[in-house]
Amino acid sequence: MPTTFRVVLLLVGSNAFMTAAWYGHLKYPDARWYWVILLSWLIAFPEYALQVPANRLGYGRLSATQLKVIQEVVSLSVFAVFAYFYLGEAPTWRTGLAFLLIVGAVALVRGEAGKGHPADAPPAVEGKANP
Repeated sequence: MPTTFRVVLLLVGSNAFMTAAWYGHLKYPDARWYWVILLSWLIAFPEYALQVPANRLGYGRLSATQLKVIQEVVSLSVFAVFAYFYLGEAPTWRTGLAFLLIVGAVALVRGEAGKGHPADAPPAVEGKANP
């Protein structure tokens, strides 16, 4: 399985947990805020257990910027599904267009593969800065 695909799968799982932690409580406006915070933190823990490995696995093959932009598209995709099925919020043409623009951002940074990555920098010579 290609590394980028595994990274995306980990990010989907990560964002499913984080979306539930951040927005799942909205259906329960009468819940006490301190219980909501505690439950949200418990739900968010698995998010970190997936997000950190995704970034560590992807970094080197992808730049940190590429990882972040991909993560944002995954995050918005997961949120759109969650908002539709869990909160009953249908997307509009404006949200669809906004999503397409963000997908365009992924295409833009994906085209920079390998550029500006720390591993690509020439080694520094003692006493001199890299150009």
